[in-house]
Amino acid sequence: MKRHQYRPDALIEVLHRAQELFGYLDINLLLHIAHRLKLPPSQVYGVATFYHFFSLAPKGAHSCVVCMGTACYVKQAAQLLSFLEKTTGIKAGETTSDGQLSLMTARCLGACGIAPTVVFDEQLEGNQTVESVAERLNTCLGVEV
Repeated sequence: MKRHQYRPDALIEVLHRAQELFGYLDINLLLHIAHRLKLPPSQVYGVATFYHFFSLAPKGAHSCVVCMGTACYVKQAAQLLSFLEKTTGIKAGETTSDGQLSLMTARCLGACGIAPTVVFDEQLEGNQTVESVAERLNTCLGVEV
């Protein structure tokens, strides 16, 4: 915040840096940022929840993002997501209780030619099937499906 001279128009940059430092944006951290930038807490919370990049909860050691864009959806992405939710016991936007996996969705990953796509630990993988996703879960987490 100091680098941006506590300017309210630097909110997104401040939130990015805070998430880099702390891993996620805790409600107390959001309140602190609002106070220091002299912004209403509702505005800071609104920005943090509007952008998909920001997380209000700790993320897991591994991440899985299922693309739900049109091309992926048509090619059974919803079934992949359903399989992942049943297998891991969590819903999209949640992290397993042991902190090992965060499951998320994206509106579009821009890889429509290899739909359906899933990003495992920041690695984009195309032409996914229930079998390939199950294999990746086994590799990442040791979850036998």
